[in-house]
Amino acid sequence: MKRAVVKLGGSTALDAEMDVWISALAGSELPLVIVPGGGPFADQVRQSQQRMGFSDKAAHAMAILAMDQFGHVILDRDGRLTAAHTRQDIETALLDGKVPVWLPSAWAIPAPDIQASWDITSDSLAAWLAGAIDAEALLLIKQSSDFFGHDDIAGLTKRGILDAGFASMLPAGIDLHLASPVDAAGAGALLTSSRLPGTKVQLAASPARKAG
Repeated sequence: MKRAVVKLGGSTALDAEMDVWISALAGSELPLVIVPGGGPFADQVRQSQQRMGFSDKAAHAMAILAMDQFGHVILDRDGRLTAAHTRQDIETALLDGKVPVWLPSAWAIPAPDIQASWDITSDSLAAWLAGAIDAEALLLIKQSSDFFGHDDIAGLTKRGILDAGFASMLPAGIDLHLASPVDAAGAGALLTSSRLPGTKVQLAASPARKAG
């Protein structure tokens, strides 16, 4: 059964779909790891950087810590989920049949191959994690519906659906799916039958990194 990484966008934090998505992901029969977005917590980092003038390096670390914060919100919503900080935590959780929520700060902040830049958001970090744990699929859950089956990475990046660093972080050969609010209602049924919701994206036009 293929392993998936699922990024739950922080933009869902203030919408009703968040709890629907969390319940669906927690009940998945497909082995998956949830990556939290930064959402309103990362927005606070952006605003604070404008006011205080600290470096992008500091902002990068703080934005990843914002993902940890939203991760705790996700964990608080469903007792079937478990926190994971490291690769070993993730592997142990999956081996035990649990759904891990990745709290990325301990692993991602010191990682030398992750650029300290606003070009790298939680989408890119989810792609990076997918390569690190040899996932076969990546699902990005967003509040936008501005994507289609014929889209490619370049077009999605140009429209701001994906961040500027995403293409360079995406592992080669992975299946990429995007989901919007309209996919939330049917997600539980799909995940309990080991299928991913959302729209599969064309990858032919995107440069991809080697997994691992």
